[in-house]
Amino acid sequence: MANDMTNAEILAVLDDAATRVFEVAAQIAGPQMTGVRDDQYAFDVAADEVAREVFLEAGLGVFSEESGPHQAHRDILVVLDPIDGSSNAARGLPWFSTSMCALDGDGMAVSLVKNLVNNKTYRAIRGQGATLNHQPLLPACRQPGSGLGPTDATVLSASLVGITDFPRHHLGWKQYRSMGSSALDLCAVAEGVTDAYIDCTPEGHFTWDYLGAVLISQEAGVALGEVWDRPLVPSDLAEKRNPVAAATAKLLEEALAKRRTVGI
Repeated sequence: MANDMTNAEILAVLDDAATRVFEVAAQIAGPQMTGVRDDQYAFDVAADEVAREVFLEAGLGVFSEESGPHQAHRDILVVLDPIDGSSNAARGLPWFSTSMCALDGDGMAVSLVKNLVNNKTYRAIRGQGATLNHQPLLPACRQPGSGLGPTDATVLSASLVGITDFPRHHLGWKQYRSMGSSALDLCAVAEGVTDAYIDCTPEGHFTWDYLGAVLISQEAGVALGEVWDRPLVPSDLAEKRNPVAAATAKLLEEALAKRRTVGI
């Protein structure tokens, strides 16, 4: 039963599900739609089905972008985005992922984000750190020059920043990238590929878009916040949030302040 599972065992279940989603993603052959929802691709549904089957058989509940809640009363609930960056996947743009975050009574417990193009896999267990392909992700000050962990950037004017949506005015970064998978965008900060991530959308992101990467980022030592100071794990998982992540606390403070000048 799920309530008897260790976090390591839960992570093994997430790994199994992610492997099956990766197999589905390898068969993507274009933007075939389901016809059920205007914005729903057939491969999204196929990925959801294989992941959901793994979770439910393991005794976990599921809250999925594609199919909603399943056995949500269970002790462990996996917030699932089967394929984050579906439009990229449909058009062959190589930046899309699967994102999973297992929640327990204390919040985010275990998470996994897998890049569905190159199989790079980010994992985290609460209180036990984060890894990329099983190599620890640690802040630059603790692991200098390794390339496996957040940078030591402290000012936006010297930073490479990932964004979703373009704000009404420039926020002061040196360079930016807008790539279309918020899970991977956040993990890029944890890895040290970018220095920060700012959600510039007016409406925010759903929890399935970012929770998996938020735990990974948190465990890697990334500084995290929300534009309007709301909790990133809302009591209603269908609510949206505007996450912001930065390599250092000083950079996060500036990123949040600059993002707030844009308003909603």
